[in-house]
Amino acid sequence: MKENETIVEMITRFTHIVNGLEALGKTCKESEKVMKILRSLPSKWHTKVTAIQEAKDLTKLPMEELIGSLMTYEINLTKKVQEGENKRRRT
Repeated sequence: MKENETIVEMITRFTHIVNGLEALGKTCKESEKVMKILRSLPSKWHTKVTAIQEAKDLTKLPMEELIGSLMTYEINLTKKVQEGENKRRRT
């Protein structure tokens, strides 16, 4: 995942890469895609990655569920950053 890239942007880029590979005859299992996505996340996502790894069977986790979970976490991270900035402005 690139700096300042959203989950949606990262997933879109990832999907283009996977589609290109599939066009060349290289297919990936759903579980491989899930693991690649989790490995690509930056360190600030480590808590969420660990929670997903411990709570879910990654061999059966659908990409849609992973993406939904990551998007929710991203929204929460953004809210926390904004709240922190608002508190700093008030003081």
